Amino acid sequence: MKKILTIGRYFKSKFGQRVRKIPISLEGFTCPNIDGTLAKGGCIYCRNESFSPSIVKISSDKSPITMNFKMATNPLLDKQLTQLTEQFKWHSEFHKDKFEIRKYLIYFQSYTNTYAPFDTLKQLYERALSFPSVVGMSIGTRVDCVEDKLLDLLAEYVKNGKEIWLEYGIQSVYDETLKATNRGHLTDGMKELFIKTRDRGIKVCAHLIYGLPNETSEMMLHSLKTVLEWGIDGIKIHPLYVVEDTHLAKIYQSGKYTPIELEHYADLIVHSLQIIPTDVVVQRISAGAHDETLIAPKWCFDKNIQMRYLRDRLKAVGIEY
Repeated sequence: MKKILTIGRYFKSKFGQRVRKIPISLEGFTCPNIDGTLAKGGCIYCRNESFSPSIVKISSDKSPITMNFKMATNPLLDKQLTQLTEQFKWHSEFHKDKFEIRKYLIYFQSYTNTYAPFDTLKQLYERALSFPSVVGMSIGTRVDCVEDKLLDLLAEYVKNGKEIWLEYGIQSVYDETLKATNRGHLTDGMKELFIKTRDRGIKVCAHLIYGLPNETSEMMLHSLKTVLEWGIDGIKIHPLYVVEDTHLAKIYQSGKYTPIELEHYADLIVHSLQIIPTDVVVQRISAGAHDETLIAPKWCFDKNIQMRYLRDRLKAVGIEY
């Protein structure tokens, strides 16, 4: 039986105990393809509330100010530091009391968490790393929003013994797909950025989406093989699902997009986990929206049912997830 190196197994092996990734969502963060810098409206499937549990906590009193690289000052910084502290306290206490977890990794999850003034990022990251029992950070971002000076800063944290991951939303290595989904960037420079990141000791986790419009099974698996060739430390794969208030919802309702079926997705996951090396951390193989915003496919509503089916399919070919 091939045992997949899940994030839980990776943490247990490295730290000798369970480590909880704590999701953080901070007011003011956005993306350059939302704020008009590169595009407007964001990716056609994007609704951060559907996959970021902490973002709901900051939505009631939200400022219209958003971050970007060119801001001279950040009037939201004190508020962001407070939100960071409060979210860490709530999540860490919950998992300590309920699951007896004693170590944590801060996960800056919602939007693009490197798209802000350098000083803002430095203060937020250093506050996160100062919390008790925090072993490091994982930062969700885009390939067009990471500057060399930020990589150098993160490399210093690595030298000081912290576990630092950059999670790059690749989604696909096909430029036509990136254009069709309003991604706001193409594949140029991706491989070089992965190399620069890993050369500094920072771990790279690539995000891929299966079921993007007009992509075949061969294209999806080629995206996986490509990022593996570039060199990665971790991978997240999840199905594309349709939620309310997105451009993809309009495309779906017009009959021009058919979501991926569970059986097809499971076939792809089985194939993917057969070729992913045993030293690459498989951080995710499923996703969904567990509320009324989900339009399709309905199998993405219940993650437990989804994971049971995927695990059964994997066991049938000798893979333990």
